[in-house]
Amino acid sequence: MKRFILLTICALLSFSCEDVIDVELNEAPPRLVIESNITISVEGASHYSLIKLTTTAPFFDDKIPEVENASVQITDENGIVFPFSHEEKGYYFSSFLPKPDMEYTLQVIYNEEIYTATTSLVSTVELEYVEQRNDGGFLGDQIELRAYFTDPPGEKNFYFFTGASERGISRDVFKDDFFEGNTMFGMYLADDLSPGDSVQFSLYGISGEFYNYMFILLQQTGGGGGPFETQPATVRGNIINHTNPENYPLGYFRISEISGLDYVVE
Repeated sequence: MKRFILLTICALLSFSCEDVIDVELNEAPPRLVIESNITISVEGASHYSLIKLTTTAPFFDDKIPEVENASVQITDENGIVFPFSHEEKGYYFSSFLPKPDMEYTLQVIYNEEIYTATTSLVSTVELEYVEQRNDGGFLGDQIELRAYFTDPPGEKNFYFFTGASERGISRDVFKDDFFEGNTMFGMYLADDLSPGDSVQFSLYGISGEFYNYMFILLQQTGGGGGPFETQPATVRGNIINHTNPENYPLGYFRISEISGLDYVVE
């Protein structure tokens, strides 16, 4: 009899484990997400002017809605307008070339609401060389790469650093409080990184405000996820909605000088 009762209880427990649990999440109206990627190389030889527009989506949705019908432009402090045209999948491009010591204002018009932000080009320093260690990682058995740069003395600087390969991307931000005027490095460590892999390093000059913004985002994503993926908490950038302030957008408008360095793992 005891054995029969025990088998019955186990059967009921097994059946209950197959129950489907519906998770009810709070729903909110979609917000505009503005990703600006305005960069110019340290040498001034190349530049990249791209703005991507999407909207937020429910947590469990796989597809991110793309915005293809917005009006996008940047205006300099002299009133010269640089329009951006939509090409595909929410990407807006322009031949806009930023200059030092000039303020620029981004304007996005979407669903009859006007979004704006103002910033300037922030300079950076060159990435100098890469050091490879084969005893990196928690267990000392991974390839670790360090890309070095020298911070200029006598000025406050902030940096956004990325390392990317087919193994993944890493992101980090630095402020020179503790290494002003000295050499510093950004580190890249990825699972299964192997000899022959190509890694692209980038160092961007950023403002103190963007440093604080990205620092919070990276704390939430662990540095490995995309900074504009779903976040545990809302982090507001420097873009405001003039038409309806409560319907604020996500994302950030920045213009950065960039230094790049490619490295092949040995």
